[in-house]
Amino acid sequence: MVIAAYLKGQRFRKFNIYGALLNLYFWRRFSLWSMKKDPDLELALSRNRRWIVNNQIKNIIIRYPYDNVPIDFLQKKFKSLDLQGKALNWLKKYPCCFEVYCENDQYFCRLTKRMMFLIEEEESVKDMQEPVFVKRLAKLLMMSTNQRLNVSKLNELKRNFGFPDDYLLRIVPKYPDMFRVVNYTGKRSSMEIELTSWNPDIAVSAIEELAKKEGCEPYFSCSLPSTWVKSWEKFREFNSTPYISPYWEPSGLVEESMEMDKRTVGLVHELLSLTLWKKASILKLEHFKREFLLPGKLNVVLLKHPGIFYVSNKYQIYTVLLREGYNGSELVDKDPLVIVKDKFGELMQEGLHEYNRRHYLLNLEKKRKKGLAPVKPDGRQRESDEVSEQDNHGSSLGGIFDPEERKRFYKVLFDDNTP
Repeated sequence: MVIAAYLKGQRFRKFNIYGALLNLYFWRRFSLWSMKKDPDLELALSRNRRWIVNNQIKNIIIRYPYDNVPIDFLQKKFKSLDLQGKALNWLKKYPCCFEVYCENDQYFCRLTKRMMFLIEEEESVKDMQEPVFVKRLAKLLMMSTNQRLNVSKLNELKRNFGFPDDYLLRIVPKYPDMFRVVNYTGKRSSMEIELTSWNPDIAVSAIEELAKKEGCEPYFSCSLPSTWVKSWEKFREFNSTPYISPYWEPSGLVEESMEMDKRTVGLVHELLSLTLWKKASILKLEHFKREFLLPGKLNVVLLKHPGIFYVSNKYQIYTVLLREGYNGSELVDKDPLVIVKDKFGELMQEGLHEYNRRHYLLNLEKKRKKGLAPVKPDGRQRESDEVSEQDNHGSSLGGIFDPEERKRFYKVLFDDNTP
């Protein structure tokens, strides 16, 4: 009887685990991936991921008091970069960007000369782009409900808009007729940038500017294949109602109404239009719910408009991209700052290719010394110059993320006879 109760308990436990796994599957299926994947846009996200990580490492090295940074120091910073594994192994993959050397039994890293030239070029572009940054900042403030934005929140998205790290010192004080820093509560976290004067020439959205050039009424464009019949029908119905500018006063609009939905889509469209890569983290956008009067479930609204936005959960981060901003995986219009950053990406790729080639030749030499026949180039799968998603995290995920291991996991879970 005790044994029967035990077996019953085991079956109940397995049933509960099975039910939990099913719930997890359906949650992921309909919550995370409710939008069909676009391979080109997914590729754009993975390319940006590698650039972002190395750009952050570059910034850490620049801010360090000396030209050379101990690898141990960078290793401690890896957690903040959401990276695992050894910093030394990561840096060695990009020899054109980072120079790694050993001195007194300790490893150090410094930027290569080519990287330093790119940094100087980037700073020069930032100086030339200052009027553009001023206009972008003014637009952001004009879209907010009280023409003020919290500095801490804005800092989370400053690189999306191309703002230099020292924009509070470099830009804001130089334009007192447009901006001022205020703190109405006295708390450090409450510091805000406030718009001091409204300029109607700036308060024009990207959609309105395009409509003015074409001599027609403002409208959204749809970037979906013609085979998506139902999505096109919903888009045409949505687009048939009047466009609502994100710079208009939203008072009077009813929450969850068609007009409020149209205003939200227009506002997110404008925000993404102002970013360098026409994309942003949904989580970070939601930090501005109060300032921009965004809905509680912003991702739900965005998923309703697949012709305008593309929502991805790559790297477990919800990201929204503006479809019309891309042609395949490439940006349609590249900001001058993006062009410089692309050179950084090319330098990364060059170094990665060099690393992969050198790594392959070393392995080949090891096989020759062991008397093993080398693998024929025709039969060998070409090594990719791209970093895999596992490399992006610094190490192989392994565990149940491996297909074979996952099969064994489920077999052990549901089969009592498995050893």
